[in-house]
Amino acid sequence: MYVKQGKIVDIEGDPRSPISEGCLCPKGAATFQLVTGSHREQHVLYRRPHGHSWERIPLEQAMDMVAARVKRTRDTHWQQATEDGIEVRRTMAIAHLGGATLDNEENYLIKKLFNSLGIVQIENQARI
Repeated sequence: MYVKQGKIVDIEGDPRSPISEGCLCPKGAATFQLVTGSHREQHVLYRRPHGHSWERIPLEQAMDMVAARVKRTRDTHWQQATEDGIEVRRTMAIAHLGGATLDNEENYLIKKLFNSLGIVQIENQARI
């Protein structure tokens, strides 16, 4: 990765690699546009239920909305134990499917967070 004045200017593979011989995987090849693309939305957009247009909302408001919905769903569908009395402490009403642009560290933290919330249906596109 080449950086000039704090900005990414190019990404290349390592030609010394015996595996890739300098070729980038799709994730590596897409990283430049993922980070620098002018087409990327820079604000949180929200469309109200039955709404026809998007509106900008503050990030803090969006985070509060997501947190409230996760908590409500988790609380409504919490399963402390199975019918046989086996303690499971989980919710089956929330699942997560991660994308290939997430790195190992991000996937690790997502798994830890969701497991701590009792979410057990966690998968990643890279494994499918």
